[in-house]
Amino acid sequence: MSRPERERGSMSAEAVLLAPVLLLFLLFLAGAGRLVEAQGEVNGAARDAARAASVQRDDAAAQTAATEAVTAALEGQCSGPNADLEIRRDEGQGEGQARPPGEVRAEVTCELDLSFLGFGAAKTMTGVAVVPLERYRRFE
Repeated sequence: MSRPERERGSMSAEAVLLAPVLLLFLLFLAGAGRLVEAQGEVNGAARDAARAASVQRDDAAAQTAATEAVTAALEGQCSGPNADLEIRRDEGQGEGQARPPGEVRAEVTCELDLSFLGFGAAKTMTGVAVVPLERYRRFE
């Protein structure tokens, strides 16, 4: 049982036509996986920054602690990590009363390099976290 002459080489033609499509699909999967992984890392860095800032005594120390946490969490993952803090303190109810806490909102942004996909693409990743101010820290 031999193949008819007109079908000879059809398998080669199919492989040549399908190979680029399969390669593009694999590159798409790799890029999508990297984006999901990077978003998780940026969200974790935002959480770390907000937590580090929430235990500091003043705004300057909170910004420094948040920046250090973000730099440590995203080292080698994306370029130009930046942490923006918003600290909201709830006002106490009177002299000598326990001061209720507020909250810290950290927004972390960085540039993710996607050049491994074969073209020079970059995507800005953003993560946000909100944590309460530590209730038992000392106020000055």
